[in-house]
Amino acid sequence: MEDIVVRYLHFIGIISLASMLVCQNVFLSKQLSGGQLRKLAVIDAFYGISAIVILLTGLSLWLWVGKPSDFYTKNMVFHIKFSLFLFVALLSIMPTIFFVKNRKNVESEVLVPTKVILLKRLELVALVFIPLLAVLMAQGVGYA
Repeated sequence: MEDIVVRYLHFIGIISLASMLVCQNVFLSKQLSGGQLRKLAVIDAFYGISAIVILLTGLSLWLWVGKPSDFYTKNMVFHIKFSLFLFVALLSIMPTIFFVKNRKNVESEVLVPTKVILLKRLELVALVFIPLLAVLMAQGVGYA
């Protein structure tokens, strides 16, 4: 039963993270009001919580429940998938810092650095490949 619960929470985390990232990309523009920045900061917080849920449940699946840990440890596709997840997490650091610093801004408009927008778009592109890698991994592709 714990395998089912952990997998379910893993999927909920994945769905939540993807939705939060899509929301961020939809609402993000070159200029934002203080209210829009506060909303983006809240969305970003849920995005971070989702990432933590994914990480913790993913580690649980790898090390404690589910398939034997060798299935993941000896699978190159798993390592690519995990690395891509970490890459997405690293990409999110600068935008998160920007949202946190500016969430209490009361100015009428705040200019969003182009780099923040680019990083959020890049996160979305990178995230698209993680499910493909998961499907390949589940089929045993990359298992040594």
